[in-house]
Order: sequence, then structure tokens, then C-alpha cells
Amino acid sequence: MKVNVPPIKSQGIKTKLVPWIDSIVPHEFNGKWIEPFMGTGVVAFNLAPKHALLCDTNPHLVNFYQAISNREITPEIVKQYLEKEGSSLLEKGEIHYYEIRDRFNEKHMPLDFLFLNRAGFNGMIRFNRKGGFNTPFCKKPQRFAQSYVTKIVNQVSHIYRLFQAKEFSFKCQSFEETITSGNPGDIIYCDPPYIDRHANYYNGWDGAHEKTLYRVLSNSPSKFILSTWHHNDYRKNEYIDSLWEEFNILTREHFYHVGGSEKNRNPIVEAIITNYDISIYEYKQPKKPEQLMLLEVQAT
Repeated sequence: MKVNVPPIKSQGIKTKLVPWIDSIVPHEFNGKWIEPFMGTGVVAFNLAPKHALLCDTNPHLVNFYQAISNREITPEIVKQYLEKEGSSLLEKGEIHYYEIRDRFNEKHMPLDFLFLNRAGFNGMIRFNRKGGFNTPFCKKPQRFAQSYVTKIVNQVSHIYRLFQAKEFSFKCQSFEETITSGNPGDIIYCDPPYIDRHANYYNGWDGAHEKTLYRVLSNSPSKFILSTWHHNDYRKNEYIDSLWEEFNILTREHFYHVGGSEKNRNPIVEAIITNYDISIYEYKQPKKPEQLMLLEVQAT
């Protein structure tokens, strides 16, 4: 399966895990694909269901993709914008980055969000307690070379065409509200911040959130697929045993090559948790531990 990378980057993006997730979606699935934590949207954009509801509490993610869906942002507009701001970045250096950051924190323009995401340090999306974007500059004034602009424009083009062909809707709302909107026949894919893994989230994430997520998913009439972490070389996700053990749990090793420091760039065993029996579907998980794939994700 060819995986298309979305225009918005983030730490923990599931690009390399999309084929694994796709392999456990029932072949006859024809309901609504629901994501309470849409993030970059990489899973939904590659699975390309007929109907999708993508939600997040981060309004800037929702606004960016909604603007593409509404044709307020087109590939041509992105190209012109990045060429203009990229030229100013090359001329003025990091001063221009921080000018755009200040402008974004005041006006919240979706194109400025794209610029900051692709010119910020290590692909991080980080906000302070007041909701201000505060990721520092990546120290590369030549960031938006023509080849890089073309790459981003192509990424926008892919989802632009997708939104015109399929029924995708976007909402800025809580994960509880999103999950409770699910019906029988729908699939809810959850990719919440990984508990106890130094993950940033627009509104924060702690044990109380994890327990609420467990409760609303357990009560949902929809099928669900949950991405989380299982263990690493140092410790295990305690919520696997205390909350999620009643469901079907699959694991695979994954390497995150993102993070502010080298100590955070370590292999981790991912877990996919479902409330339905995937054994009745064609599933391509390696059968032996030695067959597990070591996958790298790089923020570019």
C-alpha cells in the first residue's frame, strides 16, 4: 500500500503504521469513519473511506483541513503563499519566522499554520497554556526551496482531490462528543496522546482523560480501533492491564525518530486495541516476534 504523507506534520504521526491499521478494517466496511483525534489526518486520508468525520480539540488543525475542503485553500494558493513567505524567510532569516508566528497567534490564518508547521523545529506542534503556538524556528532559512514547496503542494493536492471525491466533514469538539456520535456500522479510530510518553496535546492529557476514553469507547455501539503504546525497553504502559486488557490487543515495534532530545528517540512497541474479532478478517500481522518490522518516522 502506498502511503501519502499529509501536509501537516506532527510528532507521533502514523505514516508507517497506516498499512497495519488498514489491514484490520473489515473489507465490507461501508459506514462512517470517525476520528476523535484527527491530528494530521494521515490514517483517514490514506484509507479514504466514503464517509468520514474528523474531529480534534485543536481548532487550527480543523480549520486548515476545513479550508481545503471548502476550496478556500487550493494547491495553487499554497504554492503562491509558500513561494512568497519562503523568499522572505530566506532574505530575513528567523526574524520572519517569528513574525509569522506572532501573526498566526493573533489572526490564526490556516496558511500561516502550515508555514509554521513546516518551518518549526523538528516538526513539533506545540502550544503554551494560553493557546499560543510556541514552537521555535528550525534554523533553516533556506527551508522552502522549490523542491520542498513542490512536495508540500503535492501533499495538499492529494487531499484536495480526496475531499472533492469523498464525503469528509470536520468538527472542533471533545473526543467524548465525537465518540458518542458513533452508530452501529461505524468505525471509530482513536489516536490519542500516548499517556506518560511526553506527548504534547492542545488541551493536555492525563490518566483521567485515559479513563474517560475507556468509558466512552466501552459504551459505544460502534467498532473501534485504538492506537497506543504497549511498552519500551524501560517500562510498560500500565493502562494496558488496568483498562484495556478485556479487548483484542495487537503489537508491533515502531521507532520514533522525532523529539527534542536523543533520549526520547527510542524504539517502542505500539499497540492496536479493538473491540471486535479481527481473526475473521484478512490480517497481515507477522506471526513471529522476529518478523516484527523496525520502522522509522522522520520529520521533514
